[in-house]
Amino acid sequence: MASASQTMKRSLILIPLLLCFLVASVQSGGIAVYWGQDGREGTLKSTCDSGNYVIVILAFITTFGNGRTPVLNLAGHCNPSTGGCKSLTTDIKACQAKGIKVLLSLGGGSGSYTLSSQSDAQNVAKYLWDNYLGGTSTNRPLGSAVLDGIDLDIELGGTNYYDVLAKTLSSYSSKGKKLYISAAPQCPYPDAHLGQALSTRIFDYVWVQFYNNPPCQYQSGDITKLTNSWNTWTSNVKATKIFMGLPASTGAAGSGYIPPSTLTGQVLPMAKKSSKYGGIMLWSRYFDVQNKYSDQVKSFVANVSDDGDANDTTATA
Repeated sequence: MASASQTMKRSLILIPLLLCFLVASVQSGGIAVYWGQDGREGTLKSTCDSGNYVIVILAFITTFGNGRTPVLNLAGHCNPSTGGCKSLTTDIKACQAKGIKVLLSLGGGSGSYTLSSQSDAQNVAKYLWDNYLGGTSTNRPLGSAVLDGIDLDIELGGTNYYDVLAKTLSSYSSKGKKLYISAAPQCPYPDAHLGQALSTRIFDYVWVQFYNNPPCQYQSGDITKLTNSWNTWTSNVKATKIFMGLPASTGAAGSGYIPPSTLTGQVLPMAKKSSKYGGIMLWSRYFDVQNKYSDQVKSFVANVSDDGDANDTTATA
């Protein structure tokens, strides 16, 4: 039989272990944001310096596939055809030094892209590896910075071979640095363009676009459709973390904007019940600057209990 002193010692050991378990059981998250489609949104460095984001997605490569050389479009920020975007190297490295992942998005709501075959998808992946990731090229559009991964925001063109593209990109992780793969599907499940790719189960992050899709988004004070869709995605998609994609202001999308008080009081407590909860994705940095959305919600996104208590040429997503 243990003595009273021995029992007390065991209790003192168990208490911190129990506290660690309770902390681990509360799902925490962060904010991802798209940057690059409005010259008025500020620099990439200022975006990372805000302290509001854990992932920044550069948007977009709007032309690729079918044998075409991928074309970077960062709207009013820089012109890659003249080498002007290489100046972003310093900003990218500054963001990464803060622990912020910087990804590059393919696609968007406008552009000219499609994949015509398996070999076409593999060639696109090889180009991205050599010109933006850990490979080598004589003309890297963003300079010497090595991005952390690739995002697929596929809303146009054909629906085939994105699974091949994702698998080929993922295979490059074997060369050393982890290469993160993310996707931005529309909330109707399964996504028309990325459903097959998501079935590969290799995606690290999936930020579902819960906007411009009335059947599966927040609407007029009612979170029912949003809740049902969120549960469908988190139950069926095999990804490391799933983010709730949202417009950062009423002007950022045609519909689906969630007022900050509703997000923190009703939506996030619901979303955090899933072990796959990763946080929220915002479209976009420009609209976030205007509305200060992330400023209002970031502490709730990062740590929320179930009752809601806080502990030029542009493309579109």
